[in-house]
Amino acid sequence: MNDAPVIARADVGMAMGALGSDVAIETADVVSMSDAPSQLAKAIDIGKCSRRIVLQNIAMALSVKGLFIALAAFGAATLWSPVFADGVALLAILNASCVWRR
Repeated sequence: MNDAPVIARADVGMAMGALGSDVAIETADVVSMSDAPSQLAKAIDIGKCSRRIVLQNIAMALSVKGLFIALAAFGAATLWSPVFADGVALLAILNASCVWRR
């Protein structure tokens, strides 16, 4: 019960779900529903993969939008260019949906 203030002061607090106190679970940023600390490594891997996918999607969207802005500045963009540029959202969804992953 006395670990909740420490979890609240931490940058990222984690509590174990089944054995943890209710106050610690409510205070924690991350709650592991299993009582196996080995699951923490898996959670970190999932977080790193998610961050990599988000950065890929942001870079892809900004680069395609920048390309079409440059084409529009030189008068080479057509009316359909913004439609294609917004189609990058579908690529971002496919990238994030783990279709390409294991």
